[in-house]
Amino acid sequence: MHSPLADSNPGPSLSAVVDSAKVVLSGPVPRPDRARAASRSAGLGGASPPRPSGAWVVALLAVFAAIWLPQLAQSSLVPPTDNIEQLTWVRSLEWGYYKHPPLPTWVLWLPVQLMGLSGPVTYVLGATFVLAAMGLLWRFLAALRGSVYATVALLAALCITYYNGRLYYYNHEMVLVPFAVASAVFTWKAFVSRQRRWWLGLGVCLGVGGLAKYHIVVMALAVAVFWTWQRGWRDAGHRRGLVLAAAVSLAVMAPHLHWLWTHDLGPIRYAMESSLGIDHHGMRRLGVCLRWLFDQLLNRALPAWILLLSVLWLAGRGRADGPVPSRAPLPDDAATSRRLLLCFGLTPLVFTFALGLAAGADLQLHWGAPFLLLAVPAFMELGPWKEAWHRISLKSALKSFCLIQLLLLAWGQMISATGEFRLQRHHWRNFDAKALADSVAPAARAQLGGPVRVIAGPPAEAGALALQLGERPLVLIDGRFDISPWVNKELVDECGVLELSRDASPPGYRPVGDKFPGLHWRT
Repeated sequence: MHSPLADSNPGPSLSAVVDSAKVVLSGPVPRPDRARAASRSAGLGGASPPRPSGAWVVALLAVFAAIWLPQLAQSSLVPPTDNIEQLTWVRSLEWGYYKHPPLPTWVLWLPVQLMGLSGPVTYVLGATFVLAAMGLLWRFLAALRGSVYATVALLAALCITYYNGRLYYYNHEMVLVPFAVASAVFTWKAFVSRQRRWWLGLGVCLGVGGLAKYHIVVMALAVAVFWTWQRGWRDAGHRRGLVLAAAVSLAVMAPHLHWLWTHDLGPIRYAMESSLGIDHHGMRRLGVCLRWLFDQLLNRALPAWILLLSVLWLAGRGRADGPVPSRAPLPDDAATSRRLLLCFGLTPLVFTFALGLAAGADLQLHWGAPFLLLAVPAFMELGPWKEAWHRISLKSALKSFCLIQLLLLAWGQMISATGEFRLQRHHWRNFDAKALADSVAPAARAQLGGPVRVIAGPPAEAGALALQLGERPLVLIDGRFDISPWVNKELVDECGVLELSRDASPPGYRPVGDKFPGLHWRT
């Protein structure tokens, strides 16, 4: 089947991503000592195995994207609702939007100008952010623990279903992922190098991340936890550095904060109304929190744990049949780097769970998306296996990785809109926007006396319909001008509007048809 990605721009080069990561990590980050490297060779019969390089990682990520993106593109009749939301908002560059801060929409603006308003543009852009984060994570872990450890962690992270089955999502969570990883990198560099420029970089990272999603505050909390664990208050340089990072991040966000104040705290109110202000009580509160935690660890991340445990098991078998490697002393900085990996890997999970318990918030399952990849190295640093990763066979890890990916691809095909089984038939991916356009557009154009310039109604359906029409009409979200600054009333008065409604029996509307139960339209 022809993929709509075939004619799209492949986006920024992944080699450029890894090169950027090299620049970020070009300072005095300690690398694994020679003693540990010697122990690896001893455990493998004295022969040093080939180690993955940056070029190898770029090739792996490129192949990963080349397999997953076409499969995801053909598995849905319509882009994800988050992608449609960004394609609606990009018609006007603002300092903020009624639900979220502006960075993802800003980033999308230039690709849309170059390649047009379409779903595949968002697919490539979403994948670029995720894979950039993966490349940066690999480079960082390779500097801390060696390339074998980093590659095993990368393979496990790519098994998390947030990053394969949702690789084509373009939303605020996916844009935040590389900033989450970069905040750990800058924090480590700031502590190791004791140079003010890394604290400055951390402040910029947190500030720009805040323009992507307010959830960056979880990474700021991870910085504070690590700073406290390291007794940063005892060091004047670390005290001034933390203050500098906080001041810079607020300065970067200042224009958006001003917009937020002048727009009645719209995104904050949206968050309170949709999740934070729900205030569950009693066992319901505990149930929501446990459901969220189990979904993150035993659903989204389950394939990652299966990969890690499988390679550990295989390494254990190899150890039983071969010489036992001598245990080399860890580098002096190993305890500090372990603390950093634990802080950034576990703080998001602990904080979100505690938030749900304390405030009774309705925890959204996607809140773990920007941070769950950091839980992988944290898992590797825990338990009795934390010293076993030098015995891992990359060949075994790759075999396990390929098997897990094949199973995930098969499941993705089973639930796709084009699969034979068509499981989850009511999922958004099965919404036939083209059939909706064929049903509504000809009559609407006849009634309006010309092309459809504005579509008003629920954002998902209205946005999906707009992408199917050649005139690319603007979307008036829920018929509200206050949250749709790209639509002016004069245009509606002059050209008319096509309205959609999901109400049971709205007056003056007509049903779209049997394929769209509950959906009505009028002009």
